[in-house]
Amino acid sequence: MEEETILVVDDDKEIVNVLQKLLEAEGYQVLCAYDGLEALDKLTSHTVHLILLDIMMPKLNGLAAIMKIREKKEIPIIVLSAKTEESDKVLGLTMGADDYIDKPFNTGELLARVQSQLRRYLRWGTKKEEEEKNCIVVGNLVLDRDSKEAIADGKKVKLTATEYKIVELLMKHPGRVFSAEEIYRIVWQEEAYSVENTVMVHIRRIREKLEINPKVPKYLKVVWGIGYKVEKF
Repeated sequence: MEEETILVVDDDKEIVNVLQKLLEAEGYQVLCAYDGLEALDKLTSHTVHLILLDIMMPKLNGLAAIMKIREKKEIPIIVLSAKTEESDKVLGLTMGADDYIDKPFNTGELLARVQSQLRRYLRWGTKKEEEEKNCIVVGNLVLDRDSKEAIADGKKVKLTATEYKIVELLMKHPGRVFSAEEIYRIVWQEEAYSVENTVMVHIRRIREKLEINPKVPKYLKVVWGIGYKVEKF
């Protein structure tokens, strides 16, 4: 998994240095900037997942930088603010910052807030990207709902209409076990009577198309005596 990159922006080089060492010790990649203009420049040339941003800076202050960033990006922004700058904290949140931390900061609290914002952003970002592409993604298995194709470990797979409906049902609920009767009722839109063999044949064909080794499936699993599921990753 790609390391998360955090941009630290403050005109106080000592604070930037402390934050850089703290965040790198936690496994984050850290970019540094010392004013708002330099921060905007770093954002154009690097992928950044979170910004720690001071308010009072030369050239372009933190509030103006937030406004510029929010014109194009939804990266989480945590404002670094002195306790006396209460109005600036409120204004920063109003302009689009996601959180603020008082200076001098508690390192445990800072790290907890960074982790919280990153979790929320990465989860939301992945979901948004999938929705925009109209895809369902489970591990390295992708179902393109526009082209009605599956992509398994980078390889395109053609599915029949029935196979597609089965895969779509299971991928929409990763980890959930569906009985053969449930699958039949939902996919065939008919009452299910002695349908185990019918569903089993379709599952076997899907496995042959999606799995590198159908006998040791990675995605489409049988839960013996209960039903079928797509493994949750």
